[in-house]
Amino acid sequence: MKEIKAYLKPQLDKVERVIEDALRSDVSLLDATNRSLRENPGKMMRPSLALLCAAAVGTPNEDTIKFAAAAELLHNATLLHDDVVDCASERRGRPTVASFLNPHASVLIGDFWLVKAVNTILGASRNTGRVTRIFAATLGHLAEGELLQMEKAVKGDTTQQDYERIIYCKTASLFEASALSAAVSVGAPEESIKALGEFARLLGMAFQVKDDWMDYAAGEDALGKPVGIDLKEQKITQPLLCALEGADNEADIRGKVTRIADNPALGREVLEFVKSRGGIEKSALKVDEFIRKAIVELDFLPDGPGKDRLVTIARYVGERGK
Repeated sequence: MKEIKAYLKPQLDKVERVIEDALRSDVSLLDATNRSLRENPGKMMRPSLALLCAAAVGTPNEDTIKFAAAAELLHNATLLHDDVVDCASERRGRPTVASFLNPHASVLIGDFWLVKAVNTILGASRNTGRVTRIFAATLGHLAEGELLQMEKAVKGDTTQQDYERIIYCKTASLFEASALSAAVSVGAPEESIKALGEFARLLGMAFQVKDDWMDYAAGEDALGKPVGIDLKEQKITQPLLCALEGADNEADIRGKVTRIADNPALGREVLEFVKSRGGIEKSALKVDEFIRKAIVELDFLPDGPGKDRLVTIARYVGERGK
């Protein structure tokens, strides 16, 4: 990943400048908060993916930069909203806007970032209508995924199909949009656009399953808590789903998950169940499966640096946290 970051640095610097320009405001509180948020931008995974996809099938241009910046703006808008939904006090090791200002401010600032993402797309020279529709579909998916997850957390009846729909909506759909918009920006053939979109979708699925794996695999030492964050929020994710396969006490375990908020000690029981049933190891195999399928989607590309770097970023996602 260090090599990829070095390769992409000139373009990522341009993406950063587009984002900074988009977020400027003469409202001092908003401008100061935006600048504070940009001091810790995270991995820039979605813009990096977009730039690599564009380079694999064409020559990245100014529209590519704008679409990549829009993906990052949209991603961060959703994080600002998620922090309110999840009542999160920290994000990337720093206090959330919802905690150091208030939840209302976090929602409003998230809306500001969202509008700036749309404006950035509309500032491109070509394909603005098509790319706007791509991102609009993603916004719909994000809302549906969040609400479905909330519904399932109350009922405790999440199935594998439900889970995969949730992680597609909440994570993989934006990976997909990043790749699709980037491929469109360089005028790639339709079959290439479709294949890169599917590659990114599978990569996003792997990325989220790996996040959910890390929430269990990190354990007490890393989290400093008796259970992972997902269990505390009554979310049934891949490690638990894997552990539940063929279990005689499935209904009992699901019932415990729905009562964790009122009885946190149940979280430890569920965690021990997942460990004893090999749920953590089995979910890691799910990540590998998504990664293998994603790499297969790149078979249409000629061998070369573009393809190699997409394979590298896929393998990076699979190896995170190990």
